[in-house]
Order: sequence, then structure tokens, then C-alpha cells
Amino acid sequence: MCGRFALLQTPQDLADWFDLDAVEPFPPRYNIAPTQPILMVANGPAGRRQAILVRWGLVPAWVKEPGDFTLLLNARSESVAEKPSFRNAMRHRRTLVPASGFYEWHRPADKSAPKQAYWVKPAAGNPPIVAFGGLMETWIGANGSEIDTGCILTTGANPDFARIHHRMPVVIERKDFGRWLDCVNYGPAEVADLMRPPDQGLFEAVAVSDRVNKVAHSGPEVQEPLPPGLGHNSSAAAGQGGKARPAGKDDGQFSLF
Repeated sequence: MCGRFALLQTPQDLADWFDLDAVEPFPPRYNIAPTQPILMVANGPAGRRQAILVRWGLVPAWVKEPGDFTLLLNARSESVAEKPSFRNAMRHRRTLVPASGFYEWHRPADKSAPKQAYWVKPAAGNPPIVAFGGLMETWIGANGSEIDTGCILTTGANPDFARIHHRMPVVIERKDFGRWLDCVNYGPAEVADLMRPPDQGLFEAVAVSDRVNKVAHSGPEVQEPLPPGLGHNSSAAAGQGGKARPAGKDDGQFSLF
């Protein structure tokens, strides 16, 4: 699965990598959480790619009241073409989600043991930007209001990552961007081969403290490696005293950046 990720590259980096005309300025984002705006790349008018901000948590168009519907952060690639919540978006609104890496939590077999957080980023020698496979949907309310929403596709973990979690994001390779985004000429069956586990060696996992659990922690400190020999994930051990800095009323999840 993918419940937190980061985007640290500059707008110009993204424009160059994804062949975009322009990307609006934004600061580095170290701890992107559900319901926050995320950047997606989609095909726009005349086939030109465009960057779009959507709320992370897909709401299908047929939902009557989003507040009563569970946000869909991830979609399983194995069944996405058939599931009612995703099949229209999979056919007509495939996107790319630029990322510098993502976070995952290892849950030990011993249920009493604490979970360990990992910052999973491209390994040395690989480009620092990856593109997760994404889907976008526009929900339209009875009063005509519109909300652009989206989710990230997941697949089975590759052998490198399986020790941490059994699922991980789908990564679309740069050479396949055109086919993935072209929903006119390529249906779900023609892009199914792209929704596979990432190649071994693409990512490296770095154990980090549980600061990332709090969306209020939104700076580079969430990616600091745990000191060697530290037994378990601990904010106190990482110098936080087990206390998060106070969050705003909505914990920052509904502000743009």
C-alpha cells in the first residue's frame, strides 16, 4: 500500500522529467498525507501533458455524499479494471504521480512489538524521481461544485521490499509514460503489463523514527535515519521526547501546501 509519500524535486525538475510546459511553484513536501492535494500528470488538450492538483482520496462520480464514503487512497492493480469504484477512471483517466519516495511501516509478527517506519527512496544510481501509476476522478455535487480526486495504484511487493510489506506502489517507467497516459488508444488491457512490481534495485529502505506518523511533522527531520543499533522505532530515541508539535484544527490536511 502507499499511505504517505514525499516530493522533493523542484517544479523545473518535474517539467523536464515529465515533459510539461510548466509547473506552478511549490515547496518540497516531506510528508504528504491522505486528503491533502497531490500533483498528478495527465494528458491534456492536444495531447500535451499537464500538471493537476487533486485531493488524495478518490471519490467515484456515482457517490452521492463524499462525507459518507470511505476515501480510496490506493487501488489494487490486479482488480482495478473490474471494480466499480475504479474501472471508469482506469479506462479514461490514468495519471502519473510524481514522487521522491514513499513511507511504509513493517508490522512484526509479534503484535505487541512496535511498527517500524521506513523511508523508501530510489537507490543510488537511479533517477531521484519516480512516477507512481495513478487514477483521477471528478466528483460533481448537486449544486454543481466539483472536486478532483485521485488514488495511487499498488501491486505485489518485489523481493527487495517484501520483508517490509507485501504491497507497494506501481511505478511507471519513463519510457512508458506515453502509453500509460494515452487513454484514447490504449485500454486497460493494453497497459496491464505496466502494473507490475518495480525492478529489484530500484529502491532502498531507510529505517526512520515514528515522527512521520504525525502529519504535523512536515520537514526533512522525518527522513533522518535512525541511529545505528537503535532497537525500535521511537520518537523519544530520535530526540522528540515522544511529543509532536501542536497541529492546526484540521492537522494541516486541507491546506494546499
